[in-house]
Amino acid sequence: MQRTDPTAGCTPDSGSPDSGSPVSVLAVALRRERDRLGLSLTELARRAGIAKSTVSQLEAGTGNPSVETVWALGVALGVPFSRLVEQPRPDVRVIRAGDGPRLSSDQADFTATLLSAGPGHARRDVYRLELEPGTVREAQPHNPGTVEHLVVSTGRLRAGPASDLVELGPGDYVAFPGDVPHRYEALAPGTAAVLVMEHR
Repeated sequence: MQRTDPTAGCTPDSGSPDSGSPVSVLAVALRRERDRLGLSLTELARRAGIAKSTVSQLEAGTGNPSVETVWALGVALGVPFSRLVEQPRPDVRVIRAGDGPRLSSDQADFTATLLSAGPGHARRDVYRLELEPGTVREAQPHNPGTVEHLVVSTGRLRAGPASDLVELGPGDYVAFPGDVPHRYEALAPGTAAVLVMEHR
C-alpha cells in the first residue's frame, strides 16, 4: 500500500475553490468514494498512510494535494487516480497545453495532467507528464493489474520498474507493470511524455 509522510501532501489554502477546480472535484470524489465503502475519515487516512487532518482538508475542498497524496488515496479506496480528479466531460473535449487538472509531485520536478479517463468498461486513463532533471519520482505500486504505457514526446527520461529501468528518447515507447515500485527520472530539460494507465 502506498505511504506518504503524514505531515506532508496537503498545504492549507485559505482560498475558497470554485466548483470546477481540481481541489473541489477531488473533495466531491473523496466523499463519494469514502461513502461508497462506508469508511470513516480515520480509516481512510490509516489505509492511505496520511494524516486524518489532510483527508479532512481535502474533503472540505481546501489544501494543495501532491500527486503522491492523491495516488495514496486512490489505492486506499481501490479506484484509479483519475476517478478522484476528473471533471465531468462534454461530448467534445479539448485540453490546451498547460490546461487540465494538474498535480505536482512533492518528491521531484514532475507534473501529471489528466487528459482522459477511461469509461467504466475500458479502464484506461491518459496523462501528459512534464519532468525536469535533478530529482527522481519514486512511484509506489498502484492497484493490482495496472500497466503503464509511456511514449516520450520531447527530451529524455529513464523509467520503469525500479529493478528494470529503461532509457527513452523522443518517439520511444515502453510498457511496464504499474503495480510494483517504479520511477521516472528526466535526463534532459523540458522532458515531456504521454502516459496511458491501463487498469484491469
